[in-house]
Amino acid sequence: MAILNKIRQKTVVLILVIALALFAFILSSLFDNKDALFSKSPDVVATINGQDISREEFSNLVEFQQRQMGPNATTSQVMNSVFETKVREAVMNGQIEKLGMTVESEQMRDLIKTSYGTDPTFLNEDGVFDEAKLKLFIDNLKSSSNEAYQNWISTEQSLASNALQSNYFNMVKAGTTATLAEGQLEHKLEGEKVDINYVQVPYTAIPDAEVNVSQSDIKNYINKNQKAYQTEANRNFQYVFFKEVASLEDENEIQNELKALLKDKEVYNEVTKATDNKLGFANTKDAEGFVNSNSDDFKFVDKYQYKSSLPATIADTIFNLEAGKTYGPYKDGNYYKVTKVLDYKKLADSIESSHIVIPFVGTTRAGADVTRTKEEAKAMIDSIFPLVKNDKTKFAEVANEINSDGTKGKDGSIGWTRLTTYNPASFDPDFANFLFFNEKGSIDVVLTKFGYHIIRVDDKKNVETAAKLATIARKIEPSSKTEDKIFADASNFELAIANGNFAEVAKNANYEVRPMTANELDESIPGLGNQRQIVRWAFEDATEVGDYKRFDNVPGGIVIAQLTGKQEKGLMSVEDASVTALPAIRKEKKAKMIMDRVNASTLADFAAAENQTVKSSSAINMKNPTIAGAGKEPMVVGTAFGLKEGVASKLIKGNTGVFMVQVTKKTPAVELENYLPFANQVSAQKLSAVQTRLYSALKESAEIEDFRAKTVQ
Repeated sequence: MAILNKIRQKTVVLILVIALALFAFILSSLFDNKDALFSKSPDVVATINGQDISREEFSNLVEFQQRQMGPNATTSQVMNSVFETKVREAVMNGQIEKLGMTVESEQMRDLIKTSYGTDPTFLNEDGVFDEAKLKLFIDNLKSSSNEAYQNWISTEQSLASNALQSNYFNMVKAGTTATLAEGQLEHKLEGEKVDINYVQVPYTAIPDAEVNVSQSDIKNYINKNQKAYQTEANRNFQYVFFKEVASLEDENEIQNELKALLKDKEVYNEVTKATDNKLGFANTKDAEGFVNSNSDDFKFVDKYQYKSSLPATIADTIFNLEAGKTYGPYKDGNYYKVTKVLDYKKLADSIESSHIVIPFVGTTRAGADVTRTKEEAKAMIDSIFPLVKNDKTKFAEVANEINSDGTKGKDGSIGWTRLTTYNPASFDPDFANFLFFNEKGSIDVVLTKFGYHIIRVDDKKNVETAAKLATIARKIEPSSKTEDKIFADASNFELAIANGNFAEVAKNANYEVRPMTANELDESIPGLGNQRQIVRWAFEDATEVGDYKRFDNVPGGIVIAQLTGKQEKGLMSVEDASVTALPAIRKEKKAKMIMDRVNASTLADFAAAENQTVKSSSAINMKNPTIAGAGKEPMVVGTAFGLKEGVASKLIKGNTGVFMVQVTKKTPAVELENYLPFANQVSAQKLSAVQTRLYSALKESAEIEDFRAKTVQ
């Protein structure tokens, strides 16, 4: 009590104690969440040269780009495309602003005209770009859709940005040239040649097992070659995929269900209170209705098809059946199927035809100017038919005059239609039936969804036997019983690894363990497809090496993954770098071993000491420093060009071994009166590389902070 009274007497002390406690609590919370203390706002996706890209802007651009790239582009591909575009824009805009370069309104109009010069939206009746139509188009966007208008503004900005970048690079290119001295050097590198004798002791002469490379050696090599061993952050993990696949028992059950569908069965009728005989697939007269009621994913297609269009494994069997007979169940991909032959006909594969068409109100693709009724269209076609029935010239005249589809101006010619590519969903069945089932020269009036036609069969070829088939397909899927077993297997594995080694538990259970290395923005995992959720988990700060997690919402099964390694951004780990560092270190050590054990001043002595032969190579130049029998050896060739004729070099550490060379002949380059052609050659080489190299240099010097992995799902 006395203590409390003393504290009350010293209110300032009490307030200070409480404040310090709160401050300590906040600090500990922040240090537990380093991202909150040190990272950018979660609303910032990236910062490029001090310019922030907001999450909202980035998401909108990704959404727009996804529509442009189509459904086959993955989220990662789209994000990377948008990010690289924004990086390029920011990097280049910084340079462009320094120079005060801008796009004025008149130049903007020229850019739009160049980009949309052939777009019918902006062309007048003479096919010429019309600025008035452009203005009307933009005004309509403003008044009808703000989103569409903003997209247009983005398009204009993109055109302007591309134009400014092009101008910038053109300015740099204008100052990129080559002097006559550079041309002379180019000519010398190509034209000056040496012939040499050489001895090569290949590094393979010393077995790798005789060269000891320690962890310390690899670490020192990485530190000496840091630029080559920089890496982005990555994570190593392993996973087991419990795939939901149908068991043999499931497949047998699917086949039994299909067999049952073939047979007639008795069904109790609730209305008549009697037993009815329900026809099975083998005896049904309504094949279309039966297929559509009992088939997974596949519906009845009312068309004939040739043997060549069927899978080779069943084609002969199907075409040997009598009409009305069935075959199956048989396996086709991920389905079991039963096929019934409905009919056979001799049909031409290819039919050439022409037509005259009169649409009416309500028909497919009828224009707004079509006002005639169905009855009026019928009367019109009936009046035309006698005039064109036996007169091809008149047929062509009428077709060119009244047709409004793609056959106008082509005498009504539709061209060739093929049975093998005919699709009832895209080609009118009534039109197709007239073509396939009438002889060459036939002509008549036919009603289709496009209107009334006068159809003429102009030619037919490649007549073969075709069959009309009805197929019931059942997808091969795991049963509930199988799914329950897979779930139980995954759960038992998850329990077992809680107290055991992940790989050992998997091996004992005969499960395949798949290793994986992922970068922070990866989304695809081999064998699983797009699984961004697993990559995100692996990179979470709270996920430590050895941690594991179960993922139930993986398409086709369950994944249990374990993190096995972390590599932060910076220098590679010794383990990862050893793949390339180890061979390089071995080569250096082998070179030293060879050079330390040899004391020779002539090619003959060197060859004798190392049990090698003296070889020769002629017409070597500096432009292409390749030695016959040894390959590309720039260091060795460079040394040779520095020697006098007849003089042997010291030992040289080359790409493929240790060398000693002796120049036997030097041929100087021919003196030219003018080195301009070679200067132009050097200039062309510079120009072809300047744009890529310049942007790469600007990007490398830019300050780019990428927070996508933290801010974008």
